[in-house]
Amino acid sequence: MTESEEDTIRRARARELAAEYAESGNTTGWFEALYKESGGDTEKIPWADLEPNKYFSAWAAAAGLKGEGRKALVVGCGLGDDARMLYELGFDVTGFDISPTAIEWARKLHQDTNIQFETMDLFEPFRGWLGAFEYVLEVYTIQPLPMEMRPAVIDAIAAFVAPGGRLVVVTRGRGDDEEPMQLPWPLSRKDLSRFEENGLKQASFTVMPDQEDGYRFVVEYDRGL
Repeated sequence: MTESEEDTIRRARARELAAEYAESGNTTGWFEALYKESGGDTEKIPWADLEPNKYFSAWAAAAGLKGEGRKALVVGCGLGDDARMLYELGFDVTGFDISPTAIEWARKLHQDTNIQFETMDLFEPFRGWLGAFEYVLEVYTIQPLPMEMRPAVIDAIAAFVAPGGRLVVVTRGRGDDEEPMQLPWPLSRKDLSRFEENGLKQASFTVMPDQEDGYRFVVEYDRGL
C-alpha cells in the first residue's frame, strides 16, 4: 500500500468517526475517540506529522518570527509540534486540546520543555485566558468542525488575543463562491473576515500552493492597543 493510499484510509476513518459523533449530537467527541483508537500510533492520526506545520514553518522563516518571551497560545495543539516550534523560537508557550489523550501524549513527547499543555474545550476557556495571549496560533482546527459552528469557533479563538497581540491562522483555502465538498471544510476569505468583526486587523494574507491538495492560507492579524 502506498503512502497516499494509507492517508486516504486514515482520512476516511476520521470522517466516519466525525459523522458518527455528529449524528449523536457530539460534534467534537470524535477527536478523543480517534486519538484513543490510535493506541499511541501516530500513523493512524491524519494530521500527526511529528513536525511543525510546513506552511507555518515556511511563513515564520520568511517573516523572521521571534518569540522574545511573549506569551503564546496554540489552539487545538494536538501532539504539540507547533507548540514546540514556538517554544524553540523563544515564546512562553501554552497549548490546549479538547482530547485528554492528545494532551497526555504531547506532555510525554515534549517533557524536555516547559510548554504548558492543558485539556480544554474552546467554548469553555479557563478563567484568565481571554485576552491574555500576545501570540495565538491556529492551525487546521477550524476546518474539521461543522460549517454551522464556524462563526462561534472564530469568535472563541479571537477572544484569546491580548490588546496589541497577534493571531496567525493556517487553513486549507477555497474561493468565496466555491462549495466545500467534504471534511476538512476549507475556509474562504469571507469566512476569515469574521476575525475582523472581532476587532482584529488583517496584517498579511499569504496563499501557498499544495501539490496534492489545493492551496493553503496563512493569515496574520493584529489587535490594536
